[in-house]
Amino acid sequence: MLRLPKFAAIFSIRVVLMIYPQRIIENIIREAIEKGEFDNLPGKGKPLVFEDDSHVPEDLRLVYKILKNADCIPPELQLKKDIRAAQDLLSGLTDEKEKYRQMKKLNFLVMKLNVMQKRPVNFEENQIYYEKLLDTMK
Repeated sequence: MLRLPKFAAIFSIRVVLMIYPQRIIENIIREAIEKGEFDNLPGKGKPLVFEDDSHVPEDLRLVYKILKNADCIPPELQLKKDIRAAQDLLSGLTDEKEKYRQMKKLNFLVMKLNVMQKRPVNFEENQIYYEKLLDTMK
């Protein structure tokens, strides 16, 4: 009986372990195609869009993906969204008292964001001041 060297036996076992599951998976996919299970999938015929997550550390990518799919975002991003919404609301207001209230809320959100980010003062988000608004309205 011909005996293979130990490394050849290990190599052939690894090849079999790699190829066998691949064939099983290919058979399952082929059967699903024949049954038409892939015919009405959303996005059929459109190119896949891959997200660039190279800026996210490799060990956190899965966690970020799960949080994103669950519509959870980091507090800083939520604050930025709230700031944009407050700015949009402020630009549409006509009542001076309501503008002042909204501006105070906006300044508070900006201050909160600046404190959270712990960045140097020269990189902070700018607050909107009531006097500047009054000057522009004159």
